[in-house]
Amino acid sequence: MAVNFVHLTDLHISAPEPKDTTLLSDTTATLGTIVALVQAIEPRPAFVVVSGDLTNRGDTASYRVLKKMMAGIDVPVVYALGNHDTRPGFYEGMLERTDDPEAPYCHDRLIAGVHVVVLDSSVRGRIGGALSPQQFAFLEGALDRHQDAPKIIVVHHAPALDEGNWETLPTADTQRLAETLKGHNVAGILTGHIHHDRVSHWYGIPVIVGTGQHNAIDPIFSRGLRLLAGTGCAYCTLRPSGLTVSFVPLPSDRRELGIISPDVLKTFA
Repeated sequence: MAVNFVHLTDLHISAPEPKDTTLLSDTTATLGTIVALVQAIEPRPAFVVVSGDLTNRGDTASYRVLKKMMAGIDVPVVYALGNHDTRPGFYEGMLERTDDPEAPYCHDRLIAGVHVVVLDSSVRGRIGGALSPQQFAFLEGALDRHQDAPKIIVVHHAPALDEGNWETLPTADTQRLAETLKGHNVAGILTGHIHHDRVSHWYGIPVIVGTGQHNAIDPIFSRGLRLLAGTGCAYCTLRPSGLTVSFVPLPSDRRELGIISPDVLKTFA
């Protein structure tokens, strides 16, 4: 039986006060459009996955804005955290939780026969991500649950495809992740962070990256990062034969919003 679901990422929601001058687009308006789009899908998707950068500043007020907006979606929503998020802000603003505020937000859930497993690759003060030994222990335990169900892994930073890519998980974490997932029924990995749609076949597992709801990045520009207007989401169908992902761009003129030079990028590494 086919299961339909929606993949969102990089929402970058920001509370209206104080005004966030770092935003490149009206992310609140975009999320409003996305929520209406999700609510109009028929047949109803079984769930929604949001793979990190839920807010732009990681403050509690922005999570409360996000929580109120996402209440308009009437199916389960599964969240991961990204580099723009903070664990204390998320726990307080989204979950009304104040205990153990720096604990990684790892969790798993069986929805409509799909086992969704979420890892927290956010690292305070870093743009790239990482997975701790504690998270690998959680993952190993999760993989032993619901063994007959296909698994979707959700993590903000994708596995590294090349050595030393600051936008991804570190090489060592990538290699350990590949070994940990080997032999399990993993139908796909859903990620974000790099702000453009991308599909990789990684050790037999589809790794899906979405553009997200803030801005796009030109994947063929080689002299730094070329920032463009552009947002979207993905409509996914998981069948016994595998995962299908249809990217759904919102209308955009793809105008240039700016360029981050290679010298500035070096400071991110």
